[in-house]
Amino acid sequence: MADKYKYRAFISYSHSDEKWAAWLHKSLETYKVPKNIVGRETRMGEIPARLMPVFRDRDELPSATNLGELLTESLRASATQIVICSPAAAKSRWVNEEIITFKRLGRSDRIFCLIVDGEPWASNTRGQEDRECFPQALRFELGDDKELSDVQAEPIAADARIEGDGKTNARLKLISGMLGVGFDALKQREASRRHRRMLVFSTASLIGMAITSGLAITAYLARIEAEEQRNRAQIEAETARQTTQFMVGLFEVSDPSESLGNTITAREILDKGAARIEGELADQPEIQATLMDTMGTVYKSLGLYEPAVSLVGQALEKRVELFGRKHSEVLSSLHHLGEVQTLTADYENAEKNLREALQTRRELFGDASTEVADTLSDLAAVLTRQGQFADAEAPIRESLAIRRALYGDKHPDVAESIEALGLNIFDQGDFERAVSELRNSVAMRRELHGERHPQLAAAIGNLALVLADMGELEEAESLYREALAMQRELHHEAHPEVASALNNVGLVRAQRGDFLGAEAAYQDSLKISRELLGDEHPKTANTMFNIALVRYDRGDAEGAVEMMRETLRIRRRTLGANHPDVASSALNLGLWLTEAGEYSAAERLLDDGIEIREAVFGFDHPRVAVGRIAKANLLISTERYEEALSLAQSAKASLLSTLPEDHWLVAYAASAEGAALAELGSYPEAESLLLASLEPLKLAPIPGAVEQNRIRLAELYAGWGKPGEAARIRAAN
Repeated sequence: MADKYKYRAFISYSHSDEKWAAWLHKSLETYKVPKNIVGRETRMGEIPARLMPVFRDRDELPSATNLGELLTESLRASATQIVICSPAAAKSRWVNEEIITFKRLGRSDRIFCLIVDGEPWASNTRGQEDRECFPQALRFELGDDKELSDVQAEPIAADARIEGDGKTNARLKLISGMLGVGFDALKQREASRRHRRMLVFSTASLIGMAITSGLAITAYLARIEAEEQRNRAQIEAETARQTTQFMVGLFEVSDPSESLGNTITAREILDKGAARIEGELADQPEIQATLMDTMGTVYKSLGLYEPAVSLVGQALEKRVELFGRKHSEVLSSLHHLGEVQTLTADYENAEKNLREALQTRRELFGDASTEVADTLSDLAAVLTRQGQFADAEAPIRESLAIRRALYGDKHPDVAESIEALGLNIFDQGDFERAVSELRNSVAMRRELHGERHPQLAAAIGNLALVLADMGELEEAESLYREALAMQRELHHEAHPEVASALNNVGLVRAQRGDFLGAEAAYQDSLKISRELLGDEHPKTANTMFNIALVRYDRGDAEGAVEMMRETLRIRRRTLGANHPDVASSALNLGLWLTEAGEYSAAERLLDDGIEIREAVFGFDHPRVAVGRIAKANLLISTERYEEALSLAQSAKASLLSTLPEDHWLVAYAASAEGAALAELGSYPEAESLLLASLEPLKLAPIPGAVEQNRIRLAELYAGWGKPGEAARIRAAN
C-alpha cells in the first residue's frame, strides 16, 4: 500500500455498531500479514507487514452542515474506507457523508463493506425498506457534478453474519481487498500459518512441564476457531449434503422397467438431472446455481456444447442475482461461459465475458493470481480462434509468467502455457522455435501425467501438427496415431477430441499420399462433428476443407470444388469475412479455378485471400507467401510474366527469412520464378531454379507440383532451342 497515506483504513460506522467497530479496529491492527507476500506490489501498492494505523471515529458527530475538518483530513489520508453496514448505518447521515467525501476523492474502488445486520438492497423491496443495510451513498455512483446519481453502484462487501461469511472469513475478505491480493490465496496462507502454529504448540508440549500449557493454548485456539466457524460450517454442510443427494439421485432408476436392462449413458443421466434442477431446487437458488454450473462444465467435457451454454448461462444469471457481479462464484460462471462460447464459435460474446472476468478477477484477486492466469489463457484461446495471433501472445506470456511464479517450472498449468506459446509462435511463422516449445511441453506432460492423459494427447497432437507442416511426416504420423489411440481410450467415440485426432491422422496420411485412407479418416471425423456440432460450425467446416483437399489430390476436381465452395460459405458466415480460415478456403478454391481456366473468378478469390492473410499475419509470413505464389501462377497462365516474376521473387524472399533453402515451399516459389524467367527469355537462370526445385517439391502436399515443374522445365528447353533436353524431361515425366 502506498506510503503517501497516513492510515491504512478509515472505519465508518453508526454509534449503534460501536462493538463491531471496536472488534474490527483491533482485528485489523493486530493482523500480521504473511511474510511471503510482504513487499509485493499490487494495485493497492506495496504490501506492508502490518495494517496499522487504522482510523476509527469513536462517536457520532454533533449536528453540523459538513464533516469536521479533522474527519475530512483523516478520510483524505486513508488508503481505504471500510463501512460497517447495518440498518442503523443506512440511516446515519454522517456515515453517508463520509462515503460521499471518500468517493469525491476518486477512491470509489477502495471502499469495502462489512455487513453486520440487515439486508443489502432491501430498500428495493416494498415493506422491507427498514432492513436496508447499505447507506444511500454506497448504493449509487457519483455523477459528473460529484453528487449522487441514479446509477446503481456495486459495493464490494464481506458478510460477517453467521449466515454469511462469518467473522473470520469476512475479516480476511476485507484484508484481501485492502492488500489487493486474492481472498482464496490469503485464506490458504492463514490456514497454513494456523497449522504451523499448531505444530509449534504440539512440539512444545513434548518438553517437560510445558505440555499442560501447550494443550491448554491449543484447546483455547481450537475452541475460538470452532465457535466462529460452527454456524457457517453447518450451512456449508447442508449445501454439500443436498448437492450430494441430488447427484446420487441422478444415478437411480425409479422404475425398474425404465432401463429394460440397457446401459444408461452419461448423456441420459445428465439430461435427467438438468430437467430436475429447475423444478426441485427453485427455493434454493445457491445450490441450484452450483449444480447448473457444475453440470454445464460436465456437458462441455463431453463435447455437448449447446446444453453447456444454457446451464452455465442460467448459473451465471442466478449467481448475479444472489451476489452481484463482483463475486468469486459469479466470475467462475462468467469464465466457464466464455470457455464454452469459444467452443460454439460465439467469439464476440466469449471475448466480452472473458475480458469482464479478467478485469474483475484482477480487482478481487490481484494481478499475480491463479484466477487471472486461467482467464488470460482462455482469452488468448478466443483471440487465436479469431486469427488475432499477435494479440494473443501477450496474455499467453503473462499467464506463463504468473504460473511459473506460483507453481515453479514443472506443473501442468506451466506445461499448458508453454504449449500455447509454441502454437502461437507457430501461428506467427517461427516454426523452429515452435517445435522447441512444444517438445518441452510434451516432455513435461509425460513426466507429470504418465503415458495416458487428455492433456498429454492434445500436446502430442499439437507437436505432430507443426512437425507435419515442416515436412517431418514420419514422426508426425507416429505421434498422431499415439494421440488418436489415447483419445479413444479416454473418451467415448463420439467426442470432439476423437474427431480432431481423426482429422490429424487424415492430414498426415494425405501428406504421405494415402488419399483414400485420408478421406476415410476425415469422413469418420466429419460424422462426429456433424452429430455434436451441426453442419454450420467452424470445426465441421475444417473437416470439409480437408476432404475437399484430398478429393482434389485423388483427381475428383469437381467434387473438391463443390465442397470447398460450401466450406467457404460456412466459414464466411461463422467466422466473418476477414478470418484466416476464410482466406485458406478462398486461396485453395482460387488455385483450383486457375487450373480449370476460370481466371476471373480465381483472381478475385486469390486477391481476397492474400489481403486477409497480409492483414492478419503481416507481409512476410509463410502463409502470405503461399498466396502470392498462387497468384504468380495465375499471372503466368494469363501471360503477365513481369508481374508474376515480381510476386514469385517476393514470396521466395519472405519464405527464406523463416525456412531453410531446401524446404518445399521455397522450391514452390522458385518454380514459379523460373517459369516467369523462362517466358521472359532468361533461360540459364530459369533452368537453375527449375532443376533445384525438382527434389524438394517431392515433399509438397500440393497435387501435381512436381509434374508442373517438369513441364515448365521441358517448355524452357523447347523455347531455348534444346529439343533433346526437352524430350528427355518429357520422357522422364
